[in-house]
Amino acid sequence: MSAATANLPAPRGPGQVKMPPMTPTLRGVLWMGGAVLSFSAMAVAARELLAHMGAFQVLFVRSVIMLAIVLLVIAQASDAVTSTRRLPLHLLRNVIHFAGQYCWVFAIGALPLATVFAIEFTMPVWTAILAALLLKERLSRPRVVMLALGLAGVLIILRPGFAFFHPAALVALAASLFYAGNMIATKRLSSTDTPLAILFWMSVVQTPLALATALPQWVAPPPSSLPWMAVMGVGSYTAHYCMTRAFKLADATIVVPIDFTRLPLIAVVGALFYREPVDALIFVGAAVIFAGTYYCLSRERRA
Repeated sequence: MSAATANLPAPRGPGQVKMPPMTPTLRGVLWMGGAVLSFSAMAVAARELLAHMGAFQVLFVRSVIMLAIVLLVIAQASDAVTSTRRLPLHLLRNVIHFAGQYCWVFAIGALPLATVFAIEFTMPVWTAILAALLLKERLSRPRVVMLALGLAGVLIILRPGFAFFHPAALVALAASLFYAGNMIATKRLSSTDTPLAILFWMSVVQTPLALATALPQWVAPPPSSLPWMAVMGVGSYTAHYCMTRAFKLADATIVVPIDFTRLPLIAVVGALFYREPVDALIFVGAAVIFAGTYYCLSRERRA
């Protein structure tokens, strides 16, 4: 063998192709894709379960399965930290989140799936308002633009005053408002408590709360609903976990547009499986909300 030949790299076999490492941004995008799929699966599971049980029982199913998953994670993690010194804030956060979850599940059963998801995108608008009122955060010009476009998008989606306006749309809007309050409380808690602790206390508080509200109208679910129960509970955990990982790895200006892909995805699911009409104005309103959110994020990132 000549010296020149000896210096050449050895040929790789069919299974030895070295792939370039994924960047943190790409990994963040993939994690957000997992969150999108999880939220969409939860919506379908909630719609299927509502055919056999009430909304509070659906929430109990979600909470008890999520609690089992969290306890399993804690048992396998030697460094799991679930202690807290802010139990009152955990209680307040989870009452607010529980109210938002109830409104969301109720709206899933009453409205087209795409309508619920489009209204849910107003959460950053309400979060900015609550942050200004409760956390004394400055309402900057980009945030004012986001508020204006967000409210305009809501009017396009809801179309108040028209004959086809559905009152359940206001319940979906209330869900978005409750979720915004939940985000404010989570922001406070994340400064002292671990993400696992937040998920742990969410499950511990909401499971008995869901059981107490579900018992008066409890029904025995048929065996065919068991897979949907699993999807509801597992999807709730993976949605929170994937979204947390996504925001940790990638910038919000990258992650948020991925989140908005939930709308066309769930619109296709609604059209194919539930014969729901595709309303073009839903997409117009959601696009207006997204434009305001993205403008605010990009401006604040530059600042």
